[in-house]
Amino acid sequence: MRRKKDTLCTEFAFTLPRGLSDSENRIHRHGVMRLATAKDEILTQQEHRVKENPAYGVLVMLALVITRLGSFNSVSPELLEGLLLHDIAYLREFYNRINLQGNVHIPTQCPHCNNQFSVELELAGES
Repeated sequence: MRRKKDTLCTEFAFTLPRGLSDSENRIHRHGVMRLATAKDEILTQQEHRVKENPAYGVLVMLALVITRLGSFNSVSPELLEGLLLHDIAYLREFYNRINLQGNVHIPTQCPHCNNQFSVELELAGES
């Protein structure tokens, strides 16, 4: 189902290449990210951990814009610290695609056969 051109889509579904393992060894790969706002940028820059270590800003920003990750309805920077770097890189690319480039296609790689291909980002709530 396509939305009208005048409708602003603000949430996008994603699937992490590896996923986050929780304390019960469940893997959380599917999530939803919303578009970033100016307030998100301000809150990220005001965070004391970012002032001490600017590299931490990525985790703070991602925690603000990821509205769901697997069964987690609340995402914190501390939770994202458990992600593998491959997944962090994926989320950074995903963030840039939807917020900066407006591109709905993202390159990805099959974790089983390593075949590379492009997929269209799904809008949250659509299939």
